Amino acid sequence: MIPSIEIDNVPDPLPQGLVVLDVREDEEWAAGRIQGAVHIPLMELPARLGEFVELEAPQTLVVCKAGGRSARAAAYLAQQGYDVVNLVDGMMGWERAGRPMVADGDQPPTVV
Repeated sequence: MIPSIEIDNVPDPLPQGLVVLDVREDEEWAAGRIQGAVHIPLMELPARLGEFVELEAPQTLVVCKAGGRSARAAAYLAQQGYDVVNLVDGMMGWERAGRPMVADGDQPPTVV
């Protein structure tokens, strides 16, 4: 069982100490993301686990575009003993809920 949460149950603003781990690809990240999120693409997560460990997060919200990749990442991290929660509907749900995002460059943030 993968711990999951719906966007309506995610506090706004996010609580202090909560780490947001975004496991999408580089171009998705650049187009729109949660301010302050940490970016480690799903396929790089096992090799970059040390970077995640260094965050010393009491709890981590794992996000992707729609919730599938983040569910896999959350399952992997939970197996490693970390307190993680998958965001159901991912960044698509975040955007639909009107939650704030940032992007690279001058373009308005969007989910791709």
